[in-house]
Formats: sequence, C-alpha cells, structure tokens
Amino acid sequence: MVFLVIKYNRWFALLIVIESYYKWFEEIMLKDFNMSGNIRGFISFDICKQELLDKLRKVQQMLRETGADLKLVSPQNIHVTIRFLGNIPESMVDNIHAEMKKVSFGPFHAEIRRVGAFPALKRPRVVWAGLERGSEKMRDVFNQLEPHIRKLRFNPDSKGFSPHLTIARVRTKRNEPALISCLRTLSDYRFGEFEVRCLKLKKSRLTPEGPIYSTLREVCPGEINRFNEKLKI
Repeated sequence: MVFLVIKYNRWFALLIVIESYYKWFEEIMLKDFNMSGNIRGFISFDICKQELLDKLRKVQQMLRETGADLKLVSPQNIHVTIRFLGNIPESMVDNIHAEMKKVSFGPFHAEIRRVGAFPALKRPRVVWAGLERGSEKMRDVFNQLEPHIRKLRFNPDSKGFSPHLTIARVRTKRNEPALISCLRTLSDYRFGEFEVRCLKLKKSRLTPEGPIYSTLREVCPGEINRFNEKLKI
C-alpha cells in the first residue's frame, strides 16, 4: 500500500513538472511569434451591439452548465470571419486594405439565430451561432473579396465561407450527451439583429490566456473614416 502511494506521488509530481514545462514552452513560443514581425490576420465584421453580446454570454453560460469541456470565446472577441489570412508580414497590411476597399457594399442588417455545431450536432467540436437575415450579403462580400485576396497570392480558403459566429470550442467528449441535448434546445434561439457597417482587417495576438484581437484597418462605406489615417501597427 505504501509502495502504491509513493508511486502515485511520483507520477503526480512528474505530471506537475511536465505541465509547468509545457506552459513555459508555450509562453516562449508565443513570445517568439509575437515578436517575429508577422501578424496573425483575418478580415471580419464585428458584433458591437451590447444586447446581443449579453445574449451570447447567456447562451455560453447555458453551455457551461452542461459540464462539457469547453473553451468559450470571450464575448468581446466574437465576430463573423469573412476571410482568415493566417500568418502575414506587417508590410502586407496596406496592400490588403487597398484590396478590401475594392469591395462594394453598404450598411445592412443581419439576424443572429440558431445554435449549432461543426462538424455535426452529434459530433460537436465547434459551437456556433448562425446568421439568417443578412447572410447572403455577407456571402456577396466574401465572393467579391476573395479574388482580390487571391491576387495577393493567398491560397484559397479550403473551408469555403459559411456565415457564423464561433462561441465555443469543445476540447474533449466530457458530458457530450448533455452538451448535445443543450444544443438541441437552442436550435431555434433568436438573439436579435445588428447593423453591419465596417469591414475590418484585424490581428490576433496570442497569449497564454487566449487571443487578443485588435483592428488594423477598416472599410466603412459612406463614412468619412479617420481611423485608417491615424492607426499604426
């Protein structure tokens, strides 16, 4: 019995050492990436309406209460990705912005409705909130933008474009049946509408606590926008 306790304690101590080393290594890698002169970029529409952010937070709490192993997206980071760019040099920012300005669109309204999961409800790995009204206009923005982005020698987006907002990622199968049941109850949940106005080029700074997003450039049709003139990377 004593031997088993000692053996258990040794394994536990080893796990603590491995976990500490992993966190140290992760912090070093993140620091190196963030100082490399590259940025992790994407183009998106943001969700700025507080009422919707509160409802998204409420749904996330319902998901958390299932006991599933989830990594929730911070409400202030929730957005509609139009085009993921990946790791790009900072020197490309102005070129990307110039191509974004060639997209023709005006302000429109979109409705957030339904909660689902990729790749399927029975195998949830990414939990999303869907877009109803306004989704076709977002698809039109993507279809206009894509050839301009490809002109800058970006590879095609292998996932294509499916308008949605990622609200959580599923890390393991823990309490998966409870999570699936919760998702079914939210399958027609109505969050509400918001105005879509500015197409934004954003960067993601990776940290051990999660990504921090910031806007580099934006295109807001019909507005005199001084944001792009003043902003420095």
